[in-house]
Amino acid sequence: MIRHRFFAFAALVLMGTAVIYAADVSGKWTAEFDTQIGVQKYVFDFKVDGTKLSGKATGTRGDSQQEVEIQEGKIEGDDISFVENLKFQDQDIHITYKGKVSGDEIKFTRNVADFASEELVAKRVK
Repeated sequence: MIRHRFFAFAALVLMGTAVIYAADVSGKWTAEFDTQIGVQKYVFDFKVDGTKLSGKATGTRGDSQQEVEIQEGKIEGDDISFVENLKFQDQDIHITYKGKVSGDEIKFTRNVADFASEELVAKRVK
């Protein structure tokens, strides 16, 4: 019986540690990267609640700017992921981001509707 309580307690501690360990990405981050449609500049404004990531992404391409809500956002340890549902030339485009947080940088892989993949680095705005 004592052994079962010990393992239950240990499991709770480990689960709590995973939530505590989640990287703190709250705040603004910027990125600039080259794509098939030209250079894009982004500002990400992240909000974190436990392992849930939300916020906004504002993208600028040339003279065009668009702001979208971040969807399906998760942060676990230093892994981060979310979806950007973007409207481009009257088309709905599903963009997934997967990244790794390292200090004040996030290295992302961005998959655009399964037809393009791009690497980018977002930097924390201080």
